[in-house]
Amino acid sequence: MLSSLLARNQYSSRIPSFREAFSLLAGRPLRWVPQLLGFLVVIWYFGPIIRGGPPDDYVYELPLPIQHPHLPPLYKPPTASANDWKLRSHQVREAFVHSYKGYRDHAFPADELGPMSGKIHNNFNGWGVTIYDALDTMWIMGLTEYFEEAVKVIGEASYTTKPKQYVPFFETIIRHLGGLLSAYALSKDPILLQQADRMGEMLLPAFNSESGLPAYAISTRTNATRGGWTGNTLWAEALSNQLEYKYLAHITGKPEYFEKAERCMQLMYEANVTDGIFPTQWNTKTGAPSNNKFSVGAFADSAHEYLLKQWLMTSRSETKIKDLYLNASKSIIEHLLYITPNREMLYVTDADMLKPSPPKPNASPESPRTTTQGATSTPSSVPSGTFEHLSCFLPGLLALGVQTLDLPESEKEIHLWAAEGLAYSCWLTYADMKTGLGPDVMSMKMYPKNEDGLWLPRVEKWKQQGRSGRPPGLREPGAASEKAGRDYTIYKRSYLLRPEALESFYIMWRTTGNPVWRERGWTIFQAIEKYAKTEIGYASIVDVDKSSTKAPVKDEMPSYFLAETLKYLYLLFTDEEIIPLDRWVFNTEAHPIPIFEWTETEKKLFNIN
Repeated sequence: MLSSLLARNQYSSRIPSFREAFSLLAGRPLRWVPQLLGFLVVIWYFGPIIRGGPPDDYVYELPLPIQHPHLPPLYKPPTASANDWKLRSHQVREAFVHSYKGYRDHAFPADELGPMSGKIHNNFNGWGVTIYDALDTMWIMGLTEYFEEAVKVIGEASYTTKPKQYVPFFETIIRHLGGLLSAYALSKDPILLQQADRMGEMLLPAFNSESGLPAYAISTRTNATRGGWTGNTLWAEALSNQLEYKYLAHITGKPEYFEKAERCMQLMYEANVTDGIFPTQWNTKTGAPSNNKFSVGAFADSAHEYLLKQWLMTSRSETKIKDLYLNASKSIIEHLLYITPNREMLYVTDADMLKPSPPKPNASPESPRTTTQGATSTPSSVPSGTFEHLSCFLPGLLALGVQTLDLPESEKEIHLWAAEGLAYSCWLTYADMKTGLGPDVMSMKMYPKNEDGLWLPRVEKWKQQGRSGRPPGLREPGAASEKAGRDYTIYKRSYLLRPEALESFYIMWRTTGNPVWRERGWTIFQAIEKYAKTEIGYASIVDVDKSSTKAPVKDEMPSYFLAETLKYLYLLFTDEEIIPLDRWVFNTEAHPIPIFEWTETEKKLFNIN
């Protein structure tokens, strides 16, 4: 264009005026108008990304918050902009869509997807556990088409087991029944209530043991039950059904749901257990403790959760449950929290509790410990030094307790310090790894004398010396390589797409307002995207400390990845509090259940004191 104008004036040194150039261009509109329009479209679409926010079509309608959106207390300015967090929450939503679409295309309606092979995995009941676990996440993320399709499939389910088939009671309660109840509470779809009632009734005979403790597995065809590999009822199995069955009793009016779940609680009230040191295994026939191991790990984790959350769910009306939580959390802090010698990492382990020697006649200890039957004793413990990823739920639970319990200031301070220190150690196990993903189990370095590593005495000593600097266990050492020394060795090197650390990061952010927990969650999500993503889903990592650009993966995508991991990430990156913590409690599979009050009629019908 301009070249032709210049060619006409090649013997003249005069530069064409703007008016002459514009006249020449305007004379050929078909050449420049499409380019100009294309340029404007590009600027309109990609402009928000250039500025740091998502394009308009990334912005979808969030479900309205159940109560009202509000910022967490002690809110601090975010390290990233609001548009950054909106884009990050959208990326988590896209990760969920990628996962569920892969499952839907290759494994629906089986239990789980093999994200490498595309094979189906019916490793639970064959009832489509991924559908149930993902249901409320779909609702929260506004994925209504997936949700409606899933409800239609659920409405046709019968829950009758095949001949000789037994389904695991604990997993079915927290995943299937919890998913149904949560999705019903959010959507009020009557099909979900109908199916929750049907499933709850069919699983109820699991409680028909001599003691009332639930069996490991049940046949819903014959009502026959069978025990697990330990021969006992795990504490987590006994105390991880009360949220689901008490809420089901509330919305159906059926007293049998409350009575069966409450029978397990009555056993805890009456147990000869010192100061809330509940062991991990219980005799299914007698209802008595059958070992002396105290833990917040795999055999006990969700039971600790349900002590506090039961009390919260029923509007803080069942005070005996609150007392159990207070005693148990106090004993966790006293007996299970340790720090490592070099990096001062605060961690929680399990311990064999030694029976105390009987008190001497006329002895009057300064601080006698009490049992639920009135005896006094002071137990001692032998820690294992094992630190499980599963235990990383604990800092979130402690932080929730700090926010909801009327604790004395001194206890509130200790609980919050424990939450902060443990959450940072959980983060550090991710930051230390070459993939940026945390291992499943660590073996922590311990002091030559176990008692020298106990956290609480070190905190008390720090207080006495004037509180200089940060408390022990909260001094936040930086990431370290294996060669530099980490104060632990990796016992199980896999990352199984677990949610516990992210769960605690979410609650820590919501209760303290510190945005560092959001940034740490974002770093973990980026590592998941880099190492776990496959063409049709996300896969567990075999070795989190491999230096290769693509870590080896396992052909499994657990349903809890959609129920918990992605849900907590999404909520962590969303400014609005879609599920307010003062109106909802999350069951141990991250299914939100609403807080309610027992009516006077219910109190009489269920015999609630």
